[in-house]
Amino acid sequence: MEIFDTHTHLNVENFTETVKEELNLAREMGVTRHNVVGFDHETIEKALEIADNHPEVYLTLGWHPTEAGSYDSDVEVYLKQVLKHDKVVALGEIGLDYHWMEDPKEVQIEVFKRQIALSKALDLPFVVHTRDALEDTYQVIKEAGVGPRGGIMHSFSGSFEDAQRFVDLGMMISFSGVVTFKKATDVQEAAQQLPLDKILVETDAPYLAPVPKRGKENKTAYTRYVVEKIAELRGMTVEEVAKITTENANRLFGLED
Repeated sequence: MEIFDTHTHLNVENFTETVKEELNLAREMGVTRHNVVGFDHETIEKALEIADNHPEVYLTLGWHPTEAGSYDSDVEVYLKQVLKHDKVVALGEIGLDYHWMEDPKEVQIEVFKRQIALSKALDLPFVVHTRDALEDTYQVIKEAGVGPRGGIMHSFSGSFEDAQRFVDLGMMISFSGVVTFKKATDVQEAAQQLPLDKILVETDAPYLAPVPKRGKENKTAYTRYVVEKIAELRGMTVEEVAKITTENANRLFGLED
């Protein structure tokens, strides 16, 4: 069985000394490919280092909405440079975060739009972070348009109806540990009802650990629990969901099976 964790942060401090162990544990649980997401200078540089040393690691690099205030022409030049790395499969995570509200909505929206444009110029899918900003996120993507390479709504936490609206724009929906939470019935309905070819799985490690590890540090290995929950919801085998979501990721990222 091969599972693709399409969004993990093995590049943050939690895993500074343990990347190899994390990848070994993941392999034991059937998680064989990892998309490490860099979202500022420090995490991008660390992500590049990890990808250079581990063949199963791929890269998504971009400027997080909580960093929007520091996005300028120098950052854009830097992103254009690092996004040329041969392990890069997408640009992100980009979007809107009205929970932390580090910068005004107008600033976040402008930076979001600029990076969507950059993803199209570089022929890459884009990966979206949205928190307390679902409607504005939808409007920005609708206005900007999804490029031919598509995009991902990462760690989706909305309803089936919300998910379908983004799918209709050309986006994929990625489910994290949230889908295993008892009260996340909206998210579970989305995972149950969406077309199978529009679904991806992820951890967002070290955050959002799934049941039965909720409340602990998340690990990329725990993508297995996300796959198991979706299989349960859809009345499928774990192997079937693993195969389909991995094929979806490989197709979106332009990787060979």
